[in-house]
Amino acid sequence: METKKNEARAGLLYGIGAYGMWGLVPLFWPLVKPAGAVEILAHRMVWSLAFVGLALLALRRWDWIRELVRSPRKLGLITVAATVISVNWGVYIWAVNNGRVVESSLGYFINPLVTIALGVLVLKERLRPAQWAAVGVGLTAVVVLAVGAGRPPWVSLTLAFSFALYGLVKKQVNIGGLESLAAETAVQFLPALAYLFWLGGQGTLAFGAHGAGHAALLAATGLVTAVPLICFGAAAIRVPLSTLGLLQYLAPVFQFLLGVVYFHEAMPAERWAGFSLVWLALTILSWDALRTARRSRAAVESAKAEAEAAAVGAGPVAGPVSGPMADPVAGPVAGPASGPVGASAAAAGVIPPDALSTPSAQPGR
Repeated sequence: METKKNEARAGLLYGIGAYGMWGLVPLFWPLVKPAGAVEILAHRMVWSLAFVGLALLALRRWDWIRELVRSPRKLGLITVAATVISVNWGVYIWAVNNGRVVESSLGYFINPLVTIALGVLVLKERLRPAQWAAVGVGLTAVVVLAVGAGRPPWVSLTLAFSFALYGLVKKQVNIGGLESLAAETAVQFLPALAYLFWLGGQGTLAFGAHGAGHAALLAATGLVTAVPLICFGAAAIRVPLSTLGLLQYLAPVFQFLLGVVYFHEAMPAERWAGFSLVWLALTILSWDALRTARRSRAAVESAKAEAEAAAVGAGPVAGPVSGPMADPVAGPVAGPASGPVGASAAAAGVIPPDALSTPSAQPGR
């Protein structure tokens, strides 16, 4: 019992660490100026592969490569995922370095809502009434923000849709988080390296032109990508999905606070109104998911009690009976994960994607 408590406590700390780092990453990107967003993105791709490769080497996790190479479909999906996350990373870096941290945080706030919408449109998933209400409130929020700003919040929408699509693609691939990131950055590596060499040939490469410290910071983009993902993977196997799902909101909350308090970005009344509607939608979503999880746990406990009663009543026949009873009990266990909370675990591939209906993945940060 004590061991389980320690594991849960460690998992909670890993989760807070992962989402905390993702939430505070807007503090890092301005440090690598005057490098442009595309050069920073290229460095992130190149150095991420190096650091993730070292992590996999230390863990001796290479068996997945053979299986991936033998599956053209998975290779194609990994290429799509790499392309989509490149867009997400690039827009995010550009937005942070151009004073749009608050708008970026909105993208990750509405990401679960967009993921649910994609689940309905693409996977033909059926939503509960509360989920429909949350999506409706979220759509209203986007309209309010668009009217208030005089334009659609394109940074937020690009981040939300690209990340939701990324999660949807990764749901079909179903490989681990580190392995998936290694495969994606392997796809990105040659184009990114070629771009860096091209910048060098043009004489506009920032790497090495602003001192060793700046070059080290550009190389550290690999660590900024890999370390939170490793912490996330450690958390995902130690804490319940409902806890992990609630923790995922730490990242956009931190980003929002940084944008308002540290970067002093404007927050007119219409923006507060739009964000308030988004937070209302997420509250509805989380409440519905927690309620569904409680009901599912109650169903599991009831099924266990019935199984034990049947085993006691059957006497010597209890052995054979207990085997088949495992399947009915296992059914409800998948229930709690089918809601929107915990969605980021599926996108990272640490938790089986089919356990969740909203595969929003935080590691894209």
